[in-house]
Amino acid sequence: MTSSRHPGFTMAILLVLLAGVPGARAQSPEAALGPEMGIPTAPVEIDGVVLYRVRGASAFPAEQRAARRIAMIVEAARDPKVDPSALEIVETEDGIAVRAGSHFLGLVLSADARLEGLTARELALAQREAVKAAIVRYREARKPTRLGTDGARAFAATAIFALLVAVLLPLFRRIDRFVARRFKHQAEELEERSFDLLRADRLQGMARGGLSAIRAAVLLVLVYFYLSFTLALFPWTRFIAVRLTTWVVTPLVTLGRTFLADIPDLMFLAILALLVRYGLKLLRLFFDGVARGSITLAAFEAEWAWPTYKIVRMAVIAFAVVVAYPYIPGSGSEAFKGVSLFAGVILSLGSTSAISNIVAGYTMTYRRAFRVGDRVKVGGTIGDVTDIRLQVTTVKTPKNEEVVIPNATILNSEIVNYTSLAVDKGLILHTTVGIGYEVPWRQVEAMLLLAAGRTPGLLEEPRPFVLQRALADYAVNYELNVYCSDPRQMNSLYTALHRSIQDIFNEYGIQIMTPSYRADPPDPKVVPKDQWYAAPAAPPPPDPGDGGSDRGA
Repeated sequence: MTSSRHPGFTMAILLVLLAGVPGARAQSPEAALGPEMGIPTAPVEIDGVVLYRVRGASAFPAEQRAARRIAMIVEAARDPKVDPSALEIVETEDGIAVRAGSHFLGLVLSADARLEGLTARELALAQREAVKAAIVRYREARKPTRLGTDGARAFAATAIFALLVAVLLPLFRRIDRFVARRFKHQAEELEERSFDLLRADRLQGMARGGLSAIRAAVLLVLVYFYLSFTLALFPWTRFIAVRLTTWVVTPLVTLGRTFLADIPDLMFLAILALLVRYGLKLLRLFFDGVARGSITLAAFEAEWAWPTYKIVRMAVIAFAVVVAYPYIPGSGSEAFKGVSLFAGVILSLGSTSAISNIVAGYTMTYRRAFRVGDRVKVGGTIGDVTDIRLQVTTVKTPKNEEVVIPNATILNSEIVNYTSLAVDKGLILHTTVGIGYEVPWRQVEAMLLLAAGRTPGLLEEPRPFVLQRALADYAVNYELNVYCSDPRQMNSLYTALHRSIQDIFNEYGIQIMTPSYRADPPDPKVVPKDQWYAAPAAPPPPDPGDGGSDRGA
């Protein structure tokens, strides 16, 4: 009768019998005595076996009443003077009591009987038999011989479990290597046939993930049966073994039911994800054509293609998230809303600088302030732009230093681009020298232009020119302006130009008075030509084109 009315109890008994757990026939009838609708009840449980359930009252809750019953039954079971077969039922003014000598083991009230659909005497008789069996099991489970036998079984189960794990782990590793070898070639063929839509590395990752899931499932099942068998051997842990199935199966059943209920929403999300995915692929192909120049748009620069694609992609994903939000499982729950609000607050607080840098990055892109490869000056940093990202720009200095500058800093700073006009019109390099008033300015300008002509790497057209920047207290400040087409050679060109200026002024015996002047020296401060290559300097090899004469002659 019990098994037909309570299938959960029957299934629990069958599982334990199949596992060979001792005491299987004494499994919990907890499911058989569930609480009536609206009436709180609590189980009276001894060593993981529910004897019966008791109802509660406002003055004596069900949990306290059940705990009191458990304490009385355990006390009687520990008393060797109590004979389980001598349990009796006694009618009192309050109800029918179950007694064992001086031990009071429970009281059946009329309300308890109505809860079970029995008379008070019938329920008392049922509780007496349940308590009698519980006392017998309690004493039997704690006998030294029984504990020794159960300990040996637990040791044997532990040894078998360790052996199985030691065998399965290397076996799964071999299977992983075997599948990786066999699957690699097939994955590469699928990648070629799908025109790179299916990546071989992703397919291999999916295969490895599947094998890992199978391995985890096998190990979890093995651990479950090991714990179920071992914990059920001892009375102190038997209640864990009894509940283990419920603890493991109930969440899975709940997840399964939730998944089945959410299948329509999940199908909608899957279709939406596919549409968004392939829509973004088409957008990427379009903007790739714009970037390569195969697709032209009026007043739209090619370098704007990828930043614009990123903006459009972000907008499409944001729109998809808005559409998908109501269909996400659990999106209507208060917990989901709370987590979403918390994540939004954290994101808004922690991403202020990041958002400003991203906005600055897009602003600079459409302003065309500079491109990758340009020689620029940002604040006190001069170097070549090597990478432009949404949040930062990387600049490589002539000293081979990599400087990462936030885009917001660049947007708020003055930017000098040495490259943007250098290719078409040339970049002007300029340097200043101070020459005394006693030297004719026409001679000085001619020497400066001659020095520019002797400097390799400078452009002949436009022609160099000289400006008189100031008539200072003790000297005239002359500025030599020359043109170059490669701003990345600025430092080397300045060095060569300064060398040529020193050579030409030494050659003509004119003293350069910068940076300061105090008085005329007895002799001009110039270097004679025969000392230009004093040790350890070495003269350059003779040029066959000029008959071996020195360039400065």
